[in-house]
This record gives sequence, C-alpha cells and structure tokens, in this order.
Amino acid sequence: MMLTLEVLPREKGESTDTLRTRGAVPAVFYGPKEESTAVAIDARKLESTWKAAGETTIITLRGIGGDKETLIKDVQVHPVNGRILHVDFYVIEKGKKVEIAVPLHFVGEAPAEKAGHVLVKALHEIEMAVAPSELPHSLDIDISKLENVGDHISVGDIKVPPSAEVKTSLEEIVVSVTEFKEEKEEAPAPVEGAVEGEAAAQAEGATPPPAEGEAKTE
Repeated sequence: MMLTLEVLPREKGESTDTLRTRGAVPAVFYGPKEESTAVAIDARKLESTWKAAGETTIITLRGIGGDKETLIKDVQVHPVNGRILHVDFYVIEKGKKVEIAVPLHFVGEAPAEKAGHVLVKALHEIEMAVAPSELPHSLDIDISKLENVGDHISVGDIKVPPSAEVKTSLEEIVVSVTEFKEEKEEAPAPVEGAVEGEAAAQAEGATPPPAEGEAKTE
C-alpha cells in the first residue's frame, strides 16, 4: 500500500494557530541524512492517511524538492476533540532496514475459549528490522489452533517477511491458554471462645451466661 501526502508551504514566523485556521497541521520531517525541516500538511488528508497508515506504512511526502519516503514517528492529538495537532515524519534511509514495532492482529476463534478456558494475550506487537519494501502493516496471529490448556504461540511461530530480523526474543509467549478457575468466597472464621461457650450451653440445654456488664434476669 503506497500513500502520498502533499507538503504545503510554511512561511517563516507563521504560528501554529494561523496554520490551523487555514486547514493545515504543522509537521516536521527528519532522518539520518535529513535535517529537521518544518512543513505543513492539509488537515483532512492527513487525518485520513493517518487512519489508513498508522506507524507501519510508508508515506511519500511530495512538494519539497523531491519525494521523501517516510514513516509517521509521532502524532500529537488534542485530548478533547481528537484532532491532530502535530506530526513527526521519519525519512527512511535508502538501502537500510527500518527498525519498527509491528502490531499483532489476532484472527480466528480459539476452540479453547469455547471450552471455557482463558486466552491470555501477552504481546500486542513485536520489534523487528525489515526492508522498507516488505514492511508489514500488521502481523496476523491465528488462534484457531489453540485447543487445550497449555497450548501457546511464541514469537518464533510468527510468519514474518523474508528480510525481517526479529528483535523480540523468539521464545517469548505471544498468546497462551490457561485453565479457568472460579474463585470461591470463604466464610468468615468464627470467633474463638464465644462459639465454644454458646455450643456448650446449647448442649446442656442452658442459657449462655450473660456478657460482662449485662443484667442477669430471673
């Protein structure tokens, strides 16, 4: 999936508020061989591209003296209305692998869950270095093979692109099946002494002696 964004001109001294009033979002791109450059992006186009790309899809920036293949590195979002306030783009160095955290997408239905067991998802992304041309948007984890307690899927079981060098430990558990155990409520322990005295009195058919301070009735 190839995505592109046009870079808008940004005048010197132009405030971020002025940019936003004309429908643009302040942004910056940088990389190992790219100086940090402040730019602006159309807000609507950026919003739709961000939803489609996330942080694992290459976005080509155009209109800056040459196309730049980038990844979205950081996004600042308004805490109330959810609008994008600022974006950092990381320019990919040609011929170099990209180190990135790729999200895991769990697919299928686990027979173990239908049987009443618990599915524990321990990881939701893995770290890898991969060629830009093979950069996955996400990695599918098929849980339909998990049938019994103790069944699990490790990082080493995940199918990755040929160029990928997985940085996360291959032995690390991604998802596993554990037995469902219902917690039982324990009854409160009886007060020692009081219960014994009452039981003895009932056994003799007598009324328990009055507590200290109580008037004795005849």
